[in-house]
Amino acid sequence: MKRTVAPFVAALGLALAALANAHESAGDGPGAPVARAGSNKPVATDIAAVRRKAPDARAYFTDLELQDQHGRTVKFYSDVLAGKVVMLNFIYTSCEDACPLITQAIVAVKDQIPEIFGSPVHFVSISVDPVTDTPARLRQFAASNRADVEGWTFLTGDPANVAHILKKLGQFSEEREAHSTLLIAGNVPAKRWSKIRPEAPAAAIAERLRALAAAGVQARVHE
Repeated sequence: MKRTVAPFVAALGLALAALANAHESAGDGPGAPVARAGSNKPVATDIAAVRRKAPDARAYFTDLELQDQHGRTVKFYSDVLAGKVVMLNFIYTSCEDACPLITQAIVAVKDQIPEIFGSPVHFVSISVDPVTDTPARLRQFAASNRADVEGWTFLTGDPANVAHILKKLGQFSEEREAHSTLLIAGNVPAKRWSKIRPEAPAAAIAERLRALAAAGVQARVHE
């Protein structure tokens, strides 16, 4: 049967909107959020002042060890964040609704930014159920959702390390089902961050990532 793209995208958007409201415990993100994709309202009006007050990223995030979907040991700041523009989201592999849908929505964002995905923009999906989510399960989840690509890292690891990092990101929840569906995007060197609702249009999220990537160029020009 021939399927058209538009009805699928529309249905995906409606499903994400409903799931985001029912499947979220939002918290404050790291550094200084500057805007929400899908909204014209700025989160911070004096960005320069906020950036000056933002903590050093390595000290804030710590450099705790985790494992990626290939079983490699990585340090969260040095190997995953440093020098990059990142978009982070939070999943668990046994989730049957929000996590696969949001991952598929992020794939649509990736497809809109081929010129910057992988360098400087990287996607990072962090398991909120590290006891269950082995690297092999993360790799299978990524493959099932067309997310098994260079430039997209899935992370699990020691539960204490994962919990500590989730708390730093303002996304820790005692119950995995109550985890936040928010996306957190940031230009790590420039200390610019955005919280993004997952049901925002892929084009709007793509533009936010382009703006964040450009912010790093502007920061270097004005140094």
